[in-house]
This record gives sequence, structure tokens and C-alpha cells, in this order.
Amino acid sequence: MLNITLITLGKLKEKYWRDAEAEYMKRLKPYAKITIRELKEESFSEKDNHETIKKKEAEKIARALNSLKNNFIIILDEHGQESPSFDFARNFDDAMSKQSGNAVFIIGGPLGLDESILKLAHLKLSLSKMTFTHQMARVFLLEQIYRAMMIKQGRKYHY
Repeated sequence: MLNITLITLGKLKEKYWRDAEAEYMKRLKPYAKITIRELKEESFSEKDNHETIKKKEAEKIARALNSLKNNFIIILDEHGQESPSFDFARNFDDAMSKQSGNAVFIIGGPLGLDESILKLAHLKLSLSKMTFTHQMARVFLLEQIYRAMMIKQGRKYHY
């Protein structure tokens, strides 16, 4: 069974996002043990130095990563690799077989991720050329992981 950890800045605030997450967590249960580690995002205003905020958030992410050894680290990043679901499924399956089934996905906050975290990535993944809130990205990511499992199983969900 796969062990997948999502490290994310911020919580799912709206009930509809929590409901969507719960649905995909339920669907993924037979295929993976998924742990979600919500880290408190830093509050900021337009006057604050955004790089300082990202560094503070990076420290929180680094602490969360310290307890996770031998994981394939996938970072959601707007400049990351885009791929069709079939390619993601194949690449994710290949990576999991090499990493003993352990993966960490990192979703940053509204300002993105600090360079120190970006450098840790084995893979930088973009869900789209469009920009989504980190709450949306979290649900979309779970859906794509589920879709990858269905593709691997040869199930019809992905059509």
C-alpha cells in the first residue's frame, strides 16, 4: 500500500472543499494511506516582505519533512511539469516503485514556496497553466491521485 503525505499550508475553510476532500480520501482508502499535515500559513499584508513570509513558511515545511524519510517529494508549483493524467499515473507509479511507495506532496500558500523548499523536489508538478487557490489545488490533487490509481487498475473512471 502506498503511503502518501500531503503537507499543505492552510486549512480547507469551506464545507464544500472539506466534503470533496473527504470523498476522495474515502475513494483512495483501498489504494493508499493518506496523511494530511496542515501547517498554519503566515498572515501577511501587501506591505509585508513576501520573501520573509515564504521563508517562515518554509521553516514549517522543513520541520514537517524532518520526520518523513525516504520519500519521493512532489511539489505543486506553477512552473512545474504539466502532464496528461495518463502520464502522471505512469510517472507516479514508476516513482512509487522506486521509493517503496512513499510520497510527499507539498502545496504552498498564496505566495507560493520558498526556493529552499523548491530545491528539495524530486518532481515539480503543475496542475494547470491557470492559477488556483491552494484549497482548490488540494482537492484537484487528490482527484488526480485517485485518477492515477484508476488508470493503474485499468478502471473506467478516467474516461
